[in-house]
Order: sequence, then structure tokens, then C-alpha cells
Amino acid sequence: MISTKGRYALRVMIDLAGQNPDTFVPLDAIASRQEISKKYLEMILKALVQNKLLVGLRGKGGGYKLTRRPCDYTVGEILELTEGTLAVVACLQDGAPPCARQKQCATLPMWERFDRMVHDFFYGITLEDLL
Repeated sequence: MISTKGRYALRVMIDLAGQNPDTFVPLDAIASRQEISKKYLEMILKALVQNKLLVGLRGKGGGYKLTRRPCDYTVGEILELTEGTLAVVACLQDGAPPCARQKQCATLPMWERFDRMVHDFFYGITLEDLL
């Protein structure tokens, strides 16, 4: 399940993708358009800036803007940044300990296939596609 944080991060990125790429967009403007509290939005924006999806500028004329073109961002990278993982079951998460039942797990091929479908779906959609 995608959390509110992931959905809001995606909304913010789409919002910024629709703005002038040379202009910093104030936090207040984003919060107002997206109807997200400024405090919650600041937390999301901080993560996006720390991971270089956005650049922020403080002070007069400051705000946020994308670091790349909208076609260079995928929904998958934004969701994984905010959600941590898109793995559909714990045993398929990166760094998961080996499952003792892996060799006899009748459902593993199904989960692997579903996991690939989820990954390919979200990584196949860009911000530009959503504009």
C-alpha cells in the first residue's frame, strides 16, 4: 500500500513539473495548490532535496524546483524514495535475509512475477507522462 507520504511526494513532483523550470516555486504556493499542510510538506520536500530530486533556495525568491526534466523522473524512483521499497512481499526486499523455505515455496515464482510487474509499471511512468 502506498502511504500518504508517497502520494503527496508524487503530487508535489507533478506540481513542480508543471511549473516554469527556471523559477523556484515557494512552499506556500505548493501547499496551497496541493492542499497539504506546510509542516508535512516541508518534511517531504526535505527528503526530495536531500536525495537530489529537487533543489531548494531559501529567502526572498526562494522555493523549490526540479533538478532534471520531467521526462527524467519515474514514478518508481519517487515512490521508492518515500516508501522505502515497492517489494510486494518481505522476502523480495533488497537485503532481505534468505528464506529457509525458498526452495520449496510454491508461491515464490508468482510473487517474483508480480513484483516485476509492479516495478516495471511504476518505473515505466514519468512525470511528463502524468502532466
